[in-house]
Amino acid sequence: MSKKFFKIVVLCASAGVGFFLASYFSCASKCADVIIYGGTPAAFSAAVQAKRMGVSAIIVSPDKRIGGLTTGGLGQTDIGNKSAFGGITVEFYRDIATYYSDPRNWKHQKMENYFPDGQCAGSKTGGTMWTFEPSAALNVLEGWIKRDNLTVLRGERLDRSEGGVKVENGRIVSFRTESGRVFKGKVFIDATYEGDLLAAAGVSYTVGREANSVYGETINGNAPFANGAWHHNLHAGVSAYVVEGDKSSGLLPGIEPYNPSEKVGDGDKRVQAYCFRMCLTDVPANRIPFKKPEGYDEKEYELLFRELAALEANPSVKVAGCLFGTNGFSRIPFIMSRMPNGKTDSNNRTGVSSDFIGRNWDWAEATYDERQKIYDEHLRYQRGLMWTLANHQRVPADLRAYFSNWGTCRDEFADGAGDGWQSQLYVREARRMIGECVMTEKHCRGAEKAARPVAMAAYTMDSHHVRRVETKDGFVRNEGNVEDWLSADGKTRMKPYGIDYGAILPKRAECTNLLVPVAISSSHIAFGSIRMEPVFFALGQAAATAAAFAINEDKPVQDVDYAKLSSRLIADGQVIK
Repeated sequence: MSKKFFKIVVLCASAGVGFFLASYFSCASKCADVIIYGGTPAAFSAAVQAKRMGVSAIIVSPDKRIGGLTTGGLGQTDIGNKSAFGGITVEFYRDIATYYSDPRNWKHQKMENYFPDGQCAGSKTGGTMWTFEPSAALNVLEGWIKRDNLTVLRGERLDRSEGGVKVENGRIVSFRTESGRVFKGKVFIDATYEGDLLAAAGVSYTVGREANSVYGETINGNAPFANGAWHHNLHAGVSAYVVEGDKSSGLLPGIEPYNPSEKVGDGDKRVQAYCFRMCLTDVPANRIPFKKPEGYDEKEYELLFRELAALEANPSVKVAGCLFGTNGFSRIPFIMSRMPNGKTDSNNRTGVSSDFIGRNWDWAEATYDERQKIYDEHLRYQRGLMWTLANHQRVPADLRAYFSNWGTCRDEFADGAGDGWQSQLYVREARRMIGECVMTEKHCRGAEKAARPVAMAAYTMDSHHVRRVETKDGFVRNEGNVEDWLSADGKTRMKPYGIDYGAILPKRAECTNLLVPVAISSSHIAFGSIRMEPVFFALGQAAATAAAFAINEDKPVQDVDYAKLSSRLIADGQVIK
């Protein structure tokens, strides 16, 4: 022990100020060239790229589990076109393939018996793999931390109260977390799904759906009859009322009353539904049976019972067992994509499914305590949904028998909510920055090109439903789903398109040392295409590259030379056009 250190210990102890001693231990991890707030894939690609660019970086993760949705159950990668990605993005999926090349990582299935299905069919070729267990993704990212000696501080939530983020002369100087730590940097990256740092720094943003008129779009805003609105919907004739057909009995939970004044294309503050991407298994030795949650409310599943009754009356849907890819109506309410080791990534599919429609609108602006309540409500709903499907007498017997063979996994999410459930809610959309450039439907369709592309997007314009509504006739319909894949000519499929550098930049007048690779500047409907984990990996790499140039040249992020930025991105394998 050095004399200086001994003297500090004695002084702190005698003064009874252990806080200062704790500060001494932590001060080395408080300062870096780049401070990255968030634990999403963008945070990790940014940290890796910063290291390769020769600048120091710290990841300050509000969550204890790193990786966001990529380690939180979303193993069936929403990709669109794999050729639109390179660099650190593809590096991750190569590392997944390397992980599964080790026979020791096949505990519940033989390697040669696993074949990805759905949109990731054939993804075991070319040295990459785009389907994986949550634990495999976590293993890869933990490996990156060790490989690159990344500094990652977990469970450090931003102090979102006044003064939590210090801004001077249009630059973030530092931010404070709830633990009292202060993080100082030259450039900051907001890599959260919620955009918490950008909001606390006073940067402009929006929540919800813009009206079509705002950016000259056609499928934004209120969209009861938009392309795709018939998907994930209930059968016609399902009553919206507690007592079927009796308006005086009141609406079932989560249904909005009929509003004749609403117009197609009007904007609102509603947000597309959240859920948990369930990692399920039918391997008996690894299966945790579904349990009835505390606070179970049967009324939350009345629409499920009525929808199943409507399906039961149709002789064309008598098949109980199906996975991803089944055509026509099915009583299996999920896309159950097969992951390695006898597991699934199970996602919303039918009119009543895992999406807890209309119960998440407050998430973006909510306090941490309020978010916890929203999380708890979603967890209770989805746990109850799975127990209902496997056990409730109003569910057809063959369907109950099918779901009784499934359960959550004993070897996943030990750090989660218990019984194989994860801590990561699928936050499909929250805040979206209003920055130097706003990505819109026109970019997605190819009618407008990004002037300074730094990454690519390749998915359809995809919004989940935002609400359930009572119809004029007293029935119930889900509203807000859009699945549009057409290019500007209205005939051919959308092609991969560039994401403009300005979409990850705040307006110059608001902040000159912040980059935002997740809650990017985009309209609601364009974000429905952009909001994919491979895109976040790519945008994180772009953000860190720009940050390094801004630091080395001592200039605002808005003034980074695009020719130099694009050249470096291409040299590092990034696909930008």
